[in-house]
Amino acid sequence: MVETVLIVGVIASLFVGFNIGGSSTGIAWGPAVGAGLLKKTTAAGLMTVFVFLGGWTVGRNVMDTLSGDIITIEISLAAGVAVLFFIGLGILIANVFGVPVPTSMTTVGAIAGLGLATGTVNYETIAWILSWWIVTPIIGFWIGAFIGRYIYPELNRRVGIENSPGPLLTFDRSGGLPTPALGPNTTYRELVSTIVVLIVGCYMAFSAGASNVPNAVAPLVSSGALEPNPAILIATVAIGLGGFTIARRTMESVGGELSDIPLLAALIVMVTASTITTVLSSMGIPISLVMGSVMTIVGLGWGRATRPVTVREAVAGEAGEAEIAMGALTTEETAGAEPRPIGEAERSEVLDARDLFNPGAIIKYISMWIIGPTMSTALAYGFFVLVPGIA
Repeated sequence: MVETVLIVGVIASLFVGFNIGGSSTGIAWGPAVGAGLLKKTTAAGLMTVFVFLGGWTVGRNVMDTLSGDIITIEISLAAGVAVLFFIGLGILIANVFGVPVPTSMTTVGAIAGLGLATGTVNYETIAWILSWWIVTPIIGFWIGAFIGRYIYPELNRRVGIENSPGPLLTFDRSGGLPTPALGPNTTYRELVSTIVVLIVGCYMAFSAGASNVPNAVAPLVSSGALEPNPAILIATVAIGLGGFTIARRTMESVGGELSDIPLLAALIVMVTASTITTVLSSMGIPISLVMGSVMTIVGLGWGRATRPVTVREAVAGEAGEAEIAMGALTTEETAGAEPRPIGEAERSEVLDARDLFNPGAIIKYISMWIIGPTMSTALAYGFFVLVPGIA
């Protein structure tokens, strides 16, 4: 009987990890694949490797929080399987609404629901996690806003991410060992920028592993049915399968509804969101990578669009005749052009809010951050109240 329940639990973990891979791979590698810098299979392979590294290192801290700190009792194997079911249900609901699922938040909600039903919730840990869920979007927004106002224009002038036709590198095979050389149309600047894009993608994959690997297996680790090391391997395999299959579509469409931003802006968002997620994961805080990404995009656009006014005027709504429109990311200044100083309008004819992001999409994302964990908490609570013996 125990073996059967464990098999069901592993299948549930594989299902959760598979869907995580489909979503996270698109977020991490969509910009690079869309720019034609690497193939989808290469992206999925890199995703698998760095997800494993993130889960094996930083992810253990999140695993400890999910498996032992949210409630004061060990989760039984049957309860762990039930929790995984509610996590998978949360993913399914988010996919129906067409938004990246806040998996970490859904996982915390399902475990908290079990704790509420059994009277074993560690309220101090829950308050600690919730406080960071509130602070993280604010941090992401203001980092993006600062970069958009003061750094992005100069960075855009100095950095031009190019993608010339033909191979990036060629290899001279006349000698004993193949010698790499720049492709026929490749510039040194293009080579460096491509390497940066790949490094950023690997960094975001590492961050996704740190935050998401524990979500797929923590309930089984808490029950003692799986040790952390094999659990991390199972989650990595599942996420990798998702990356090689269903993520092919998300890599094509990522960012299409939220924003149509240039590759440089996408890289800034990826680095910012990955850093926030990695730091919080190292502290053992389950956090959604999507949360930091979305709010950094909004902040970056707000910072770019409000350059014609001061921060005080923008925040207080005292901009006067200077209209604050949120479309500054979609039209980059020409590389090499001198950025306009703050206080001087920048090509106002192209600054349209709908060009930066769909406000309805932002509302939908934020709503899912609230609805997802709330629903998983309520469903788990109701289930364990009705079936108390399973806990």
